Amino acid sequence: MKIIGSYPKTRLRRLRKYKWLRDIISESNISSNDLIMPIFIRDGKNKIEPIKSMPGVFRYSIDKLPIILNQVKKYKIPMVALFPYIQDNKKDNNGSEALNKNNIICKSLKFIKKKYKNIGTMCDVALDPYTSHGHDGIVINNEVDNDETVKILIKQALLQAEMGCDVIAPSDMMDGRVGLIRKELDKNNFSNVSILSYAVKYASNFYGPFRDAVGSKSKLKKDKKTYQMDFRNSFEAYREVGLDIKEGADMIIVKPGMIYLDIIRNIKKNFNIPIIAYQVSGEYSLIKDGIKKKLFNEDIIFESLISFKRAGACAIISYFAIEVAKKLKKIN
Repeated sequence: MKIIGSYPKTRLRRLRKYKWLRDIISESNISSNDLIMPIFIRDGKNKIEPIKSMPGVFRYSIDKLPIILNQVKKYKIPMVALFPYIQDNKKDNNGSEALNKNNIICKSLKFIKKKYKNIGTMCDVALDPYTSHGHDGIVINNEVDNDETVKILIKQALLQAEMGCDVIAPSDMMDGRVGLIRKELDKNNFSNVSILSYAVKYASNFYGPFRDAVGSKSKLKKDKKTYQMDFRNSFEAYREVGLDIKEGADMIIVKPGMIYLDIIRNIKKNFNIPIIAYQVSGEYSLIKDGIKKKLFNEDIIFESLISFKRAGACAIISYFAIEVAKKLKKIN
């Protein structure tokens, strides 16, 4: 069959013909400035411990942190997120180790601020790595008590600020904690310390490898659905974000990221606040497994991160951060 004339006049494929042309008109791109590297820290010395559920991810003792921090510095990743792996004998119902001035997060903050002054630090405010039951707060009468938990979270946040933390990140999902933490930080002359609130944190099935990494998985006997968000809901996220903004949050996190791109997009449309996406451990491990089995090629990593940017995230917390930053440097 002969096609007559210049049918069709509009050919969108013309804009895809050359790589340089595709690059010119690309709407969403990623750089090392968009990445935040999570780091798991453990007690002891000379320890680099692989995490079986997260291939390529390790727990580091403080003296071994330079192995990963030197890469963060080299590839110009602006911030690291610190997560502790605590020995069982330091865990209790109240997560008391979270308030120990010599705990591994406090020591790590001192170390990083002394040796790597230009790397930003983000610390979780939550009790799950420190509790004997694996929950994010204090358990009273078989329930996580909101207000008693917040009392401890305020102290934990202040301690982290005192140790040099740049960005306080409450991930506990207790009601009202952002406002009270902001008030306490300001009262103690930490008005320049930012709060990155886990405003939108779903009770997701994608957290298993992370819980293994911080040592809470085997402790947890009951789910977290009474305080983390119901994954069937979307409009609830607006209420969470709105409240946290009023209470003083500077930025918010959507967690998990990849399967909640609609949430990121809708928050971006409705709120004038920076959004950080968290590509969580389950998402990471599934992609890693697919690459290992040769079901995907490694370009899937970039595709997954670009999806966050396309949805409206300013930055991404990802276990792929160093790997991606390294490749970006080669490209550029």
